[in-house]
Amino acid sequence: MIPPTHPRYRSLVARERLARYAAEGIVSLEGLAAHGRGEAFDYLLGERTTESALLAEKVAAALMRGAERPVISVNGNTAALAAELLAPLQENSGAKVEVNLFHRTEERMQKITRLLRDHGVRVEEGVAERLLPLSHDRALCLREGIYSADVLLVPLEDGDRCQALRKMGKTVITIDLNPLSRTARSASLTIVDELTRALPHLTTFCSSLSGEEAAVLAESFKNDYFLEAARDTMRRGLLHALD
Repeated sequence: MIPPTHPRYRSLVARERLARYAAEGIVSLEGLAAHGRGEAFDYLLGERTTESALLAEKVAAALMRGAERPVISVNGNTAALAAELLAPLQENSGAKVEVNLFHRTEERMQKITRLLRDHGVRVEEGVAERLLPLSHDRALCLREGIYSADVLLVPLEDGDRCQALRKMGKTVITIDLNPLSRTARSASLTIVDELTRALPHLTTFCSSLSGEEAAVLAESFKNDYFLEAARDTMRRGLLHALD
């Protein structure tokens, strides 16, 4: 049992959840490595939501609110870390939820879908088709889900799929702790924040933004600002650590 008073309580709980769900076949072993890489960047952020990240989350809510066909794409790490946070976001944003995996097996798809449904998420089902211009299994998606979406929230995304979705004309919002990644640089909007900090903010903003404010935010943001702000924060964090 990890005591809540531990200074790194949230991080240790996340690691325990990932390890447990890896043993159950929901998280891939490669997903564990990806999480560890993200944690390294979170250290440099001070393990907190910065002002620029909070603004990005507000913009993301505006984009989802203004979408005609919003979709949240969920992989194994996202389901393991945040299944209980996705149902409120789905309710407030009106988005469909689709499971999409790089290391895809029917067994993993069913386990992740069951985990999400156990936490109240309405998960899209159907016959997946190879509809995205990719050579691996993340090309498989639902025609009435990811393929038809105009705005996609894709936490913890693969860079090549992000680029493919952008080339298809979709607005792609990602949550990525690494502002240098291909995903972060390719997305329409990058939230440089930890997943379980970001999703509750998105949920709140989806319900609290006025239509007028949402329209202004959706039209006026520049992703380069959010990436540069995150890099500046990390530079300061690194210098402070070395001081």
